[in-house]
Formats: sequence, C-alpha cells, structure tokens
Amino acid sequence: MPKTVDKSQWGGAEKFDAMLATIRERRAEFEAQRFIPKDVVAMFKDIGIYRSFVPKAFGGDEKSPSEFLRAIEAIATADGSAGWVASFGMNPAYLAALPEETLYKVWGDSPDIVFAGGVFPPQKAKKVDGGYLVSGRWQWASGCMGAELIGVGIIADEVNALPRMAVFPVDKVTIEQTWEVHGMVGTGSFDVVLEDEFVPEDWTFVRGGKPSMDSAFFSYPSLSFAAQVLSVTGLGVARDAIDSVVALAEGRKSVTGAPNLGERHYAQIELAKAEAKLRAARAFFYESTDEVWDAIMQGDKPSKHQVSMVRLATTNVARETAEATRMAYQLSGMDGSYAQHPLSYCMRNASMLTQHAFMGEVTYQNAGAIMFGHEPFPGYL
Repeated sequence: MPKTVDKSQWGGAEKFDAMLATIRERRAEFEAQRFIPKDVVAMFKDIGIYRSFVPKAFGGDEKSPSEFLRAIEAIATADGSAGWVASFGMNPAYLAALPEETLYKVWGDSPDIVFAGGVFPPQKAKKVDGGYLVSGRWQWASGCMGAELIGVGIIADEVNALPRMAVFPVDKVTIEQTWEVHGMVGTGSFDVVLEDEFVPEDWTFVRGGKPSMDSAFFSYPSLSFAAQVLSVTGLGVARDAIDSVVALAEGRKSVTGAPNLGERHYAQIELAKAEAKLRAARAFFYESTDEVWDAIMQGDKPSKHQVSMVRLATTNVARETAEATRMAYQLSGMDGSYAQHPLSYCMRNASMLTQHAFMGEVTYQNAGAIMFGHEPFPGYL
C-alpha cells in the first residue's frame, strides 16, 4: 500500500479521524458560507498543523515536508477547501524572513499562529519614519477568516525597492467577502483592504528573503513548497472521487435492469485508469519531495534539476488528479449534475486547482529548459 499520513504525529488516530469525520459532515456548510470557520481552524491548531515548521526554540515541531504534505492530503480527502486552508500551516516559510526580534513577538506566546496573505497585486507603500503607510486591496487571501495575522504585498516608493510583505494583526484589516467561484469555495479567499495603515519596518520582510533563524526546513525551496501545499489537495480530492464511485455503486441497481455500475466493463476500465493516474502522479510527487529533503538533510544544496522536478511533479499532480477526478465524475451520470453530489463537489474542486498560477503550462516549459541545460524564467526556482 502507498505510504499515508502517520496519524500518531498529529494527535493520534482517534483525534485525527474524528476531525476528518467532522470536516466531511460539514463541507456543505463550508461551501454555503464560503470559508472554513474558526472552530475547524482550532482543530488544525490542536493537531499541530500550524506549528509544523516553527523552530523548536518556539515550541514548534520541525516536521519534514513529506510529513506535512501527507497530512494535508488526508484532510483534503474529507474536504478540498479544508485541505487548502490547512496547507497554510507552511507559513513559517514566509514569516521566518521577519527580523528575529519580531519572530519572538509572533511565536513567543504560542507556535500555533495562523497566518494568511494577499500578495497580489502588490501595492505601492509610502516610506515614513519607522515603517510604511499601506493602502490598497489584495485578492485571494485564502483562510483569512481564521487568521490572526494577515500579510499583504507591498513595494516601497523608493528606488530599486524589492517586493515586501507587510504583516498586520487581523483586526487592522478589512475583509470583503468577494469569493464567488465554482470550486474550492470554502477557502474564504476573500479580498483584504487597508487604508493608510502604518506598519513598522520590523513587521515587513522581503519576499523570498533569507530566514532569520536556522532550521533545515528553511533550506527547502520555499516557492516550490508554496505550490506543493496547494497541489497536494488534488491528491485528496481525487482519492475521494474514486472512493465515492465505488461507494455509490455498491448495491445500486439500474432502473432499466442493466448491470450495476460496478459490473459494467467501461466503468471498471475507467476507474482503473483513474486509479493509475492518481497513484503514478502521487509517487512522482513524493519521490521528488523526498529527494530534495534528503539532499538537505545530508548537508547538500539541492540541484536545479532536483528543484525543477519538484515543480514539475507539483504541476503534474494538479493536472493528473483533475483528469482522474473527471473520469470518476463522468461515471456518475446525471446524478453528478446536482451541486451537492459528492462527485460534483470533487469535480469543481479539482478543476479549480488547475487554474492556479503555480500550476500553469509554463512549468513544463521551464522544466524542459532545465533538462536541455537552459535557464528557466525568473521566479521558477
């Protein structure tokens, strides 16, 4: 059997399974209100999602990328949006670039801090004494309804200024519930708005800047991981879709007297193909992840090719799991047309994942360029 999440690392099997059951029971609620509520975010906190990569000096767990990704995959089998929101437990990859003294303010009382961000579009910020005045609107702040800290993308009005993230307590930010979409509806990827709000310079950091503290995780390519934690939700969604077809076929007879769905040759063939797509994409995904992590743990710097394979495997997961989900959905017939049908739910979430910029077609071009010894586009690695 493929390796799955080690639930003993996440509060134990009983607690983890109870959380998944609760999420599955409430996913219609999440979609109706368009965000994951704070009591579910508290469950993520309780099992350790948000302290996964916090340095041990602050009470964090310093887990490996694969350990975290398998947990998010499992959560996404219960609900894709919940998995997406939980994935931002990778936030130390961003926050660690804050000054060390600021990190003591962030994690000094608890390592279980929930951070959400609206990076795009970056907004001009006025440099003032001790910091910046920030105004603007930012899209796609997934998980902002359960966050304690909100980051926004800024560019200071200075010559040669680098893009920065400015971090605010959530009560300084206005959240506008603009998320009207067809898939991953429960992610609460709303707009965040600020108007002439002051942020001290030591609560800002250069995006992709060097971490202020040492930890093996901070050597893992952060841009690649930011894409992986989203793409891995596709594995959970596709797993749910395939399992749903099997469950729906059990004991179900056709009204015309035709064979049960599970007895039909075309259904058997299509479901087997979907399973093969899922497992192959999953194997490449975790293989590339572990190869980079093993290099880091041995004290080496991952090669361009190794990092590129992570990016390629990440896009491949998004595309292949969307196709596997589509194949499962098509077997649902007209029943799957209803919005609350399990296969309809999976189909909408899987197709939404492929639209993310991290999983764009250019990934293949960049990966191919590196294979031929050429340089990729800036920002790929």
